[in-house]
Amino acid sequence: MLRKPAVAGSFYYSNPGDLEESIEYSFLCESGVGSIPKLNKSFNSNLKGIMVPHAGYIYSGPVASYSFSKLVENGFPDTFIILCPNHTCFGSGYVSVFDEGMWETPLGNVEVDSDLADIFIKNSKYADVDYQAHYREHSIEVELPFLQYFSDDFKILPICINVQNLQTSLDIADSIRESVEEISSSILLISSTDLSHFLSQDTTLIKDEMVLNDIANMNHEKLLDDVSKYNITMCGYGTVASNIIYSKECGVSKADILKHQTSGDVSGDYSSVVGYGAGVFKSD
Repeated sequence: MLRKPAVAGSFYYSNPGDLEESIEYSFLCESGVGSIPKLNKSFNSNLKGIMVPHAGYIYSGPVASYSFSKLVENGFPDTFIILCPNHTCFGSGYVSVFDEGMWETPLGNVEVDSDLADIFIKNSKYADVDYQAHYREHSIEVELPFLQYFSDDFKILPICINVQNLQTSLDIADSIRESVEEISSSILLISSTDLSHFLSQDTTLIKDEMVLNDIANMNHEKLLDDVSKYNITMCGYGTVASNIIYSKECGVSKADILKHQTSGDVSGDYSSVVGYGAGVFKSD
């Protein structure tokens, strides 16, 4: 099973050289983290997860550089479990797992951790094998070149969350923890999400600050409640709730919010913007 790129040439460059240059620009530009990190050859398991945006690189790449910089400096695990929302409405079920094969990007192919996929599905009440949810979905695909820029020695477990609520968030987190206990390889959890969508800059800053405070305080229930109560159009709130729950189960008490900006900070148009945030979940 080969999953072909869906947004190469639109969200990011399809030419490998141009793509690598755009990744470097994301790190080095004025709003990026400021330097290109060097990969730590030994994985530090204290870092449990990251939150990273998934828009076109020109808009969200500099924000993403903050999370990926911490990840790279921490070292790569054997497998990245990447959680994303379902923007396309394709697929069926609650939690769609791409359980085998390869994902192709302009920088090469990434192998799916089929053994971990089988164990995760066995442990979950809601997860099923479902390729349709992944074929046109961009929010895992855009993260892969950032990882491939630094290494080709890792696997992924792509999980697309079709129903984002407390029950699925708890199930995903618990199933990941139980699955990790059954394997000898190391993992790190990536939550792919953007924040508020298509509001004014002022309104976006207010709503984004609310959810970012919930995330910093590791309060997954308040995050889910605030998204619902205040109609916050954060697309991957369930991915982050799962990461919070899993990280708390691993001993993390506080998340670090590393960067926040909007598409308006790039385009100069503040009338209708999308918010982007970067954060890490790491134990002491």
